[in-house]
Amino acid sequence: MEKNYDFLKRFQIIHQPDRRTVFDLPDNSVEITSQWIIRVPAAPGAAEIRAAEDLLDYLKVSMGIILPLIKSDTVCGKEILFQDTGNNKVRGAYNITASTERIAVCGDDSRGVLRGNIALEDQMNLAGGPYITTGNARFEPLLKARIIHSGSGIDDFPDWQLDAIRHAGFTAIDHFVRDFDLNGKREKCDIADIIERADSYGLDTVLYNYLRCFKHPDEPDADQFFDSIYGELFRRYPKAWGISLVGESLEFPSKDPNTTGKRYSESTIDGIPDTRPSPGWYPCYDYPALLQKIVDNIRRVKPDANIVFSTYNWSYLPPEPREKFLDTVPEGLTINIACEMQHTKKIDGVFFPVMDYTVSAPEPGDYFKTECAAADKNSLPIRVCSNTGGMTWDFGAVPYIPVPQLWLRRMRALRPYVLNCGADYFYEGHHFGWWPNVANDLMKKLYNSIDDQDDDLDFLRRLAVRDYGTEEVVRVWELWSEALTHIVTSNEDQYGPLRTGPSYPFVFHANITRTLLPKEIPFPTMPGAMFGGNAIIKTFYQPFESADQSPAVLRYPIDLREMSTMETLWQKGLTLLETLIPAMPEGLKAENGRFLAALGQYIQCSIRTVINIKRWYIANKKLQMEADRAAALKLLDELTAIIADEKANVKKTIPAVEFDSRLGWEPSMEYVCDKTRLDWKMRQLDSTLCEMEQYRAIVNLK
Repeated sequence: MEKNYDFLKRFQIIHQPDRRTVFDLPDNSVEITSQWIIRVPAAPGAAEIRAAEDLLDYLKVSMGIILPLIKSDTVCGKEILFQDTGNNKVRGAYNITASTERIAVCGDDSRGVLRGNIALEDQMNLAGGPYITTGNARFEPLLKARIIHSGSGIDDFPDWQLDAIRHAGFTAIDHFVRDFDLNGKREKCDIADIIERADSYGLDTVLYNYLRCFKHPDEPDADQFFDSIYGELFRRYPKAWGISLVGESLEFPSKDPNTTGKRYSESTIDGIPDTRPSPGWYPCYDYPALLQKIVDNIRRVKPDANIVFSTYNWSYLPPEPREKFLDTVPEGLTINIACEMQHTKKIDGVFFPVMDYTVSAPEPGDYFKTECAAADKNSLPIRVCSNTGGMTWDFGAVPYIPVPQLWLRRMRALRPYVLNCGADYFYEGHHFGWWPNVANDLMKKLYNSIDDQDDDLDFLRRLAVRDYGTEEVVRVWELWSEALTHIVTSNEDQYGPLRTGPSYPFVFHANITRTLLPKEIPFPTMPGAMFGGNAIIKTFYQPFESADQSPAVLRYPIDLREMSTMETLWQKGLTLLETLIPAMPEGLKAENGRFLAALGQYIQCSIRTVINIKRWYIANKKLQMEADRAAALKLLDELTAIIADEKANVKKTIPAVEFDSRLGWEPSMEYVCDKTRLDWKMRQLDSTLCEMEQYRAIVNLK
């Protein structure tokens, strides 16, 4: 039973203890024993020392082997050598040469040395012992960058988190910047120090732009204005690798008549909503000029800065205006394209486009395909918003989504774009962060070498044995991967019950009031959360209709059918997992099994909440229009039964969140589904029942 934030203690354990389970030397392998040494050059670089010391700790903690570290330029017996060759052929590339007498990790540069060190550890973890395959292997990363936000908190980058990010295979961190030395939570922080420390772990830093610049590029003082923001940013942080720009945080007073020309929060005319999009959500004809001003002022200070612009906010548009925009953007601008956005599923003639990040659509959609083609035609570098770190908005407050087969399908589907379109930057997770999971292993396998031919299913089996002691867990993953293809990806669900889990409130729609207030209630997020209150949680459940999406009256019956199928398949996988846990080897593997079961239970309860809230919405709407007293009372009985089912569902969730304190937490919202919020939900349901009884009395007035 954990207390809130206890998960951070587990997160800090980079090298898991007692990983050795195999004591027979595999074929074509060499065994590292206590007779070996670790050697670095006599005058080693910082990366060589870090790699050597990290492997020393790994061997001691995970394999029970204690070795000496020697600084020498000559061979010293059976040894593991770490060396930066300095040839700089391929950034981050390395060779591993292994024989019965010597294992040499030779990096093309310092980053290659640091990645080679982790490759040795990964081999031993998978082998279940201190065994390294003999021969000579060359590893060249297919990707120029694998970018991730912190998994321990918004813009939280202590050394251990940087080390964990490095071990997971990521190559860069993303840091929100609201102002100079002001992070995403509006807290003062030393961004230059974070950049410096990240570099020592072989990680680049991307600054995620939240700096506001509501200025048209044609204004006389535009150059001075943009230099004071973006030029100054890179004067202060010259070692930052690049900057990430996105429309929703880069609005400007566009003159394009297709837009309001105003901030989205001010897009009204005499209080009447202007139905046109704000400039942050449309590729205005003058947007390229805005971007050119930003690019020019950055490159005057840092010519090699990687400047990224995301077209996410107008993914809903047809190809023509998007392609026209890409024809005129600044040369060399990197375009960020979200893999799954607007991927449309059609069921029984009803349209279900992806409204926000989900792994349920593992193959790229038309927006991604057409955007990639247009960017490639204009020789623009491409950054893929891949979410391949293992997390999406399918469930907003879980550490990761345990559907490896779906992650694998996405990773395989994106490889051709990497190889053929230059889409070789991956943005692998948004502010929901990351947690160590098998998706990290799959990315290392698929994107470390162009010659990868290993069998995917066999690799998944080996990962299951490594982590749980039985390959039968692959069948659990398979059921869950199939289940997730049935998830709902509408805005009302991803900004509602899927985001918070079973703590999501059930608000009675009839407004019995003397104060004439709306029914939306504040969600009890924690003080200091980056997105508190109702910023990204909408508590009054209702449809958010959208272009190219069928209306809710057509969607909801199919939603309920699909989510019921998902619930059945997920429960089948959870039941199978529960039968496997007793036979898992006691220690780390059985503990992993119990944490996986808690995660599975939390997701199962979240699915149930989505089903219940949809039934709740439909019955509420019928009740508000029902003129027959008997039928209205029957609907109230139906709503009462839904409340009872949801109460039981909340009670089933509590043991899971008490066992694993990471469940119910998300970096930008903090805790949204811990015991405190679930208790709040129970009190909220009781309050709702009181409202319903008041309405029952109103119905019975005679």
